[in-house]
Amino acid sequence: MNPDLEKLVRLHRVDSALKLLESELAAVPRLRQQIDDRLARDRSHLEAAKAALDGSQKARKQNEASVQDLETKRSKYKGQLMEVKTNREYTAVLHEIEGVERDIKAREDVILGEMEKAEALALDVKREEADFKAVEADTKKEKADIDARAATLAAETQRLAKERDEVAASVPEELLALYRRVAKQRGTGVAEARDGMCQSCHVRMRIQIWVEVRKNDQIFQCESCSRVVFHEPPPPTVADLP
Repeated sequence: MNPDLEKLVRLHRVDSALKLLESELAAVPRLRQQIDDRLARDRSHLEAAKAALDGSQKARKQNEASVQDLETKRSKYKGQLMEVKTNREYTAVLHEIEGVERDIKAREDVILGEMEKAEALALDVKREEADFKAVEADTKKEKADIDARAATLAAETQRLAKERDEVAASVPEELLALYRRVAKQRGTGVAEARDGMCQSCHVRMRIQIWVEVRKNDQIFQCESCSRVVFHEPPPPTVADLP
């Protein structure tokens, strides 16, 4: 292969590998954020379960306080029974006592319902706590794995960047400028040619150009996309033994 073409192909391959590494490294913050978002969702489930339990307990306490107030009110009415002077007044006080007792009964039913509800909600909280603890442990490990991978990527990126600079320095200035100009326009500055076709833009070459490109002894550009093209000969095949 033409020495300059060989250097350019190597530069292209190093650049391509470097782009992949940089892309994967750039995705690290997004991956970490996805983990944080998933943990936040599970934390919200736990907080919602705790809030529901807390709300039920507060409702029970409020109704218990109301029952105490009603019982005080009932005791007051019962005391008034000893002081009334007419049957009409007596009946009126009895009617008030009955109303208070109905309220007490209704409140006690609510309290019982809240107690039963709280038992179920307490189980929900325990389950959500266990689930969150497991997810928290998983996400911690996932983050550690991502950070380890990011460190490896960073080191490999630094190594390839150094190699890229070294290879680029060995490429003739005019050819390097061509490569960079095409790469800026097309994303890559070099393309493999196979079966008479540029493998980047998929445009077929003229036969005479393809014949020359296959030799790899000159610098040719694809007439369609302007990338420098090279031919990668297929690996030799081992003939079957008779």
